[in-house]
Amino acid sequence: MTYSIINTIIFIDKQIWSDEFLDKFRVESEKQNELDIQGLAAKKSSGNIDLYSGESWYSDIFRFNLDVMFVNFDQKKGNIMLPFFDHTSVKTLILQLFCSNVLKKKVLQLHASLIQINAAGLMFLGPSGIGKTTQAVLWNQYRDAWIINGDVVFVQKTDDAFLGWGTPWHGSSPYCENTSVPVHAMIVLKQAPENSIRELTGFEKVTAVSNNVFYPRWLENGMELCLETLDHLLTKIPVYELSCRPDEDAVRLTEGTVFGKRMI
Repeated sequence: MTYSIINTIIFIDKQIWSDEFLDKFRVESEKQNELDIQGLAAKKSSGNIDLYSGESWYSDIFRFNLDVMFVNFDQKKGNIMLPFFDHTSVKTLILQLFCSNVLKKKVLQLHASLIQINAAGLMFLGPSGIGKTTQAVLWNQYRDAWIINGDVVFVQKTDDAFLGWGTPWHGSSPYCENTSVPVHAMIVLKQAPENSIRELTGFEKVTAVSNNVFYPRWLENGMELCLETLDHLLTKIPVYELSCRPDEDAVRLTEGTVFGKRMI
């Protein structure tokens, strides 16, 4: 099946990934695939031993848990060994290969949720369990915001803005939409007994955001490409630290601080 994710045309063998979230990104395209991901079946099996024919095209082998992917030298073709052991591991391997390609398009992957309120995008950043999806749901409940992704957000630098993208990867969150929105602000979350918010600057701002960026360290120039895009992102987009409870007051406080007044 062919999919368009962040304007990248990808073929993904339905034997290794097929679900309702991925289907949102399915397209009929005559363009050449920028990324090709196939299943690699055993040629012969005997007892508990599977024989896979040697391939000359691959240059790297990636393993995540018990699952293995063979990758060619330019990171544009991957074969995942069948049968695979864990669906989550397979999606992680595909994500790794996807990141290798879109990084060159000035794209960063962040551990965040993303909402759209009117024409503006808000990102909530933080580690697992901090409340990223919860804040997104609160904005949906009290401000009718659209939840684009609840856990994995890609941000792309364009000539006019930084776009936050939805992709089929969404962690444990059920929110996953095929759309993009200009990022207006990033909100770094902290849990606290009282709600408070402040804008971050300088080293604090850099540290708070960079701790939530996914760095493809397996690429020779991966860190350099990430840091260059991150530097532009931090220069253009304001970052706030929200210490909060999961309630409407946290939404009201953030809205007043980020937008200056109630939007709705």
